[in-house]
Amino acid sequence: MVFTRRKVAVYVDGCYWHSCPAHGTTAKANAEFWASKLTANQRRDRDTDRRLAEAGWQVIRVWEHESPTEAADRIELMLRDSG
Repeated sequence: MVFTRRKVAVYVDGCYWHSCPAHGTTAKANAEFWASKLTANQRRDRDTDRRLAEAGWQVIRVWEHESPTEAADRIELMLRDSG
């Protein structure tokens, strides 16, 4: 989700695909491939965050397990602070 006027980008990250520290799991089958893939996902996420910040954007990352209400509150707060 993007709020262009406020330069705020919101990502909803899946716990498995983005290696959530609370809920991320390790694949048992083809473990080396998946470990490499998930590490690359994390690197890409950090690179994306960095590039957006350099362009003047703020990034919010929401985990899939987060309460929608709490996530919405964080987003609303950032939108207010960026205005």
